[in-house]
Amino acid sequence: MGSREPGLKVLLDTSFLLPSLGVEVGREVARGLGGLAEAEAEIYYSRFSVLESLWVVVRLLRNGAFDGDRFSLGLRSVTDGGRYRLLEEGAHAYSEGLRLYRLGHRDMIDNILYASSVSHGIRFLTLDKELEEFIEDMGLKDNLMFP
Repeated sequence: MGSREPGLKVLLDTSFLLPSLGVEVGREVARGLGGLAEAEAEIYYSRFSVLESLWVVVRLLRNGAFDGDRFSLGLRSVTDGGRYRLLEEGAHAYSEGLRLYRLGHRDMIDNILYASSVSHGIRFLTLDKELEEFIEDMGLKDNLMFP
């Protein structure tokens, strides 16, 4: 991600929200988040990422590897702490997400997140190389960022 980018605004893919919720995800994610801090970026999240995070937590619950207190504290930090901003998706993002699905990208959460970031004119921080290939193949706007 490099050095400071004035006015950088970034929507986080779910993987980048998980550490704040107490879920370990690896060095690449930590590196990406560190780059955002260094760039003093405005960080956005989506309710869809919170939903997707809950699906991850359900799997952790089944394995007994979940700290509910840490998750609750992290969730309050994300939603109420002031560092993260909630991105309002809007009807266009839902329609565009469905269009992307019809074009062949089967992850509706990623479709909505990508479409929302494009419609708001902000970058989308992700690890999803499949989405990157899809965007390239379809000639769509490439606003993706990778750690």
